[in-house]
Parts: sequence; C-alpha cells; structure tokens
Amino acid sequence: MQKNTRRHAKVRSTITGTAERPRLSVFRSNREMFVQLIDDIKGVTIASADSREIKGAEGKTGVSFELGKMIAARGKEKKVSAVVFDRGSYRYHGRVKALAEGAREGGLEF
Repeated sequence: MQKNTRRHAKVRSTITGTAERPRLSVFRSNREMFVQLIDDIKGVTIASADSREIKGAEGKTGVSFELGKMIAARGKEKKVSAVVFDRGSYRYHGRVKALAEGAREGGLEF
C-alpha cells in the first residue's frame, strides 16, 4: 500500500490539467474502470465514463480499450483534443495501457 501511495504522489506532482489540456484520470478496481477529464485549475470534471456503460466487449482489456474510445468521443464533444494522462498509482500495463491506446485511437493526443 505504501508503494502505491508513493507512486501516485510522484505521478501527480508532475501532472496538472488545464482547460486546454485536461487531465485524463484513471481509477481501476478489480471489476470496473472509471475515467474522467478534469480541469484542475477550475476544479471541475469536463467528462467522465465508466466500464459499466460498455456492453459486448471481450474481457477486461477489451472493455478498457472501448472505454478509451468512449472517453475520447465525449472529450471531442466538449472540444478537447489533447490531454495529460494520469495513470494514478497503476503501472502503464494491461488495462491501463489498453485504455490509453483506445483513447489515442479515438483521437485524443497525449
């Protein structure tokens, strides 16, 4: 647990979201995954999505990839084209990586 907290603090110390380039924040539980586009200057969530909204994808990694596409589409609706990726305390591997690849395919720039 200490390792996760330390990793999360290190990642967040270098990342800040703005209106032009919001922070793409990831929360991953054992079952679900939640993502938000956050403007840290104003302290508001621009768009959000979670894996419970996705039907028909194969496995957790497939759901994560589709979730990345979904958040990219919602970001495009709000005129967001570039983001800063906040992986939290999670390693860039597996579901987190699939989410990032889906968001890139959906049109977001990292």
